Amino acid sequence: MERTYIMTKPDAYNRGLIGEVITRIENKGYKITNMKMMNLDEAILTEHYAHLADKPFFKDIVEYMTSGPVVGMIVEGENVVAGMRNIMGPTDGLEAPAGTIRGDYANNKSENIVHGSDSVENAEIEIKRFFG
Repeated sequence: MERTYIMTKPDAYNRGLIGEVITRIENKGYKITNMKMMNLDEAILTEHYAHLADKPFFKDIVEYMTSGPVVGMIVEGENVVAGMRNIMGPTDGLEAPAGTIRGDYANNKSENIVHGSDSVENAEIEIKRFFG
């Protein structure tokens, strides 16, 4: 059984979409085995987005991701990493097809409702980062 890390972002909380994200995960047949709401700080975001820390827009990411609570989840299922990537849709909500979380709810590339691990290896790193 594969595991992945999924995190709703502050815009999901602000717009009342956390339940919709959870419903889509469960409707696909995946199991949420752990979940917690948290407020992130700059230190954990610098670690999580280390690949973007030197970009000029990194401060905007930190500002956005600290603007409200997020919900972190450990999700399990067969081929769950690839399956969740399909459910979420491409990062840019304007390019994501209808029927995906981002295609249906994201208004732009940065405020795109949800984060999901991009590989089994990164999922384990992110699960450890946010769940210990």
